[in-house]
Amino acid sequence: MARSSSPKSSSKSNLDGFSAAQVFEKDQGITYKDFLILPGYIDFAPQDVSLETRITRNVKTKLPLISSPMDTVTESQMAITMALLGGIGIIHSNFSIEEQSAQVERVKRYENGFITDPIVLSPRHTIADIDNIAERYGFHGVPITEDGTLMTKVVGIVANRDVDFEKNRNLPLAKVMTTELVTAPKGVSLVEANEILRKSKKGKLPIIDKNGRLVALMSRTDLKKNREYPLATKDDQKRLRVGAAVSTHPHDRERIESLISRGVDLLVVDSAQGYSKFQIDLLKELKKKHPEVDIMAGNVVTREQGEALIKAGADALRIGMGPGSICITQDTMACGRSQATAVYYTALMAAKHKIPVIADGGIGNIGDIAKALAVGGSAAMCGSLLAGSKEAPGEYYYENGVRLKKFRGMASIEAMEGSGGGAKRYNVEDQKIRVAQGVSGAVVDKGSLFEFVPYLMQGVRHALQDMGCRDIPALHKALYSSKLRFEPRSLAAQAQGGVHGLYSYKKPIIGAE
Repeated sequence: MARSSSPKSSSKSNLDGFSAAQVFEKDQGITYKDFLILPGYIDFAPQDVSLETRITRNVKTKLPLISSPMDTVTESQMAITMALLGGIGIIHSNFSIEEQSAQVERVKRYENGFITDPIVLSPRHTIADIDNIAERYGFHGVPITEDGTLMTKVVGIVANRDVDFEKNRNLPLAKVMTTELVTAPKGVSLVEANEILRKSKKGKLPIIDKNGRLVALMSRTDLKKNREYPLATKDDQKRLRVGAAVSTHPHDRERIESLISRGVDLLVVDSAQGYSKFQIDLLKELKKKHPEVDIMAGNVVTREQGEALIKAGADALRIGMGPGSICITQDTMACGRSQATAVYYTALMAAKHKIPVIADGGIGNIGDIAKALAVGGSAAMCGSLLAGSKEAPGEYYYENGVRLKKFRGMASIEAMEGSGGGAKRYNVEDQKIRVAQGVSGAVVDKGSLFEFVPYLMQGVRHALQDMGCRDIPALHKALYSSKLRFEPRSLAAQAQGGVHGLYSYKKPIIGAE
C-alpha cells in the first residue's frame, strides 16, 4: 500500500526536509535521537494502521516487536506473552541444552487448537507427577490412558479441582481422576469441538478414535485465549511461535538439534560480531540440513557483513553492535556503528534480497521503535524496554523505595559466568581473562506486558499515522522512493523536543517518553 497522498500533489520545489539518503550520507554516524520524520498527509485513523510485518523470510508477526535473548529478559513466560500479544520471544541460551529445549517446548504446548501430542499419564502415576507437569508447563489438566501413552484407551482425566486440596501428593491418579468423560470423535471439526466444549462446560475435551483411544485433546482455556488474543503469533498447527538463541560453537550442534525436535520456529545465531567464518559455515550447514527452519543471523552493522550472511542462507539479519543500554562494546572494543545508520544501510542492501532486518538495541521508547521501522527495520528487538516487566525473569526488589528487577548484558561478567550463553556469544568461553562488553544493573518495574505492549504498539500506530503510512510496507516504500522526509536535530532541538521548562512533572508510562 502506498503512502497517503495529499489532495494537491507536492512538487519537488516545496518538499521540506531531506531524503534518507541525504541524511545518512553525512560524515558521522546517526542515532535515533539525531533526526525526526516530517509529517505526511492523514486520511485514516490510528486503528486503520496495520503493524503486521515479516521478521524472517517465512515468519510473520502481527506486531513488530521481538524480545531479546537475554537471561534477564526472555524465558518461557516472556515468550508466551509476546506471542499471545502478536510479537515473538527469543529464548536465551544461558541454559543447559535440556533446559532451553524445555523452555521452547513449554511455549509450543501453551496454546493449541487440537493438541496432537498432549502430555498423557497412567492411573498408576501420582499427584506429584501432575505437580511436576504444572511446574514445567504451566497447566494441570492431563488425560489418563491405560498405559500412560497416546493412542491407547482413555480411562479418565485429572483437573485442578481433582488434586488442589489433596494433602497426599503420592496418591495414585486412579484414586482422584474423573472417569465420566465428555469426548469427541476423531475427525471432528474445530468448530464442532468448540461447540461440544461450550455446551459441556468441561475444561478438556479428549478426541478419540472408534476404539476409544486418545488421538488429540482440546482445552477450554485455549478457546478463551483465541478470543482474547486475536493477534497471537501462531504456526500452521495453531501453536504459539517461539525462537531460540544458539551459538556457532561445535558443541551447540546438539543444542540446535534438540531445539528443532521440540518445534522451535526460529533459530537466532547469537553473536556480537556475526561476520565470521564460523557463522557462515553454520548457516550453510543448517540451510542444507534443516531448510524448513528459518535462521536470523548477526549481529552485523554494515552492508558487506549483511550480504555475506544472506548469501550463506540467512533468512533475516539482526542489526546492532553496541547501542544497547547495558552494552559497552563500542567504548571497550572500538568497534560498532551508530544504530540508525547501521539499520538504514543494512536494510537498504537486504531489501534487494527481500530479507528483513531487525533493529536490535538502542530502543528506549515508542519513538525509537517508529524510527527503527522508518529507516528500514522490519521489527525492533528490545531488551531494557521489556526487562523489569512482570513476565521477565527474576524477582522484584526495592532500592530507595523503588521497585526494581535486575537487568544485565550478556557480555557482563555475571552473564559470562553463567551456563555459557554470554561467554559463547562473545567468543570468550575458553579464555581465562574475560573482558566485559556489558554491565549489570537494574530497571524499574514496568508492570505486566499485557498492558505495556498494547500501549507501546498503539503509540507506534499513531506515529505511522503522523507519517502518513497505513502499514510497514507502505512506510518502507515511502523511504526508498524518498517520499518519506527526514530532518536532522541539533542538541538544542533534541532538548526542546522533550519535557522542559517545568518545575516538576509526572512521567507517563515508562517507554512512552
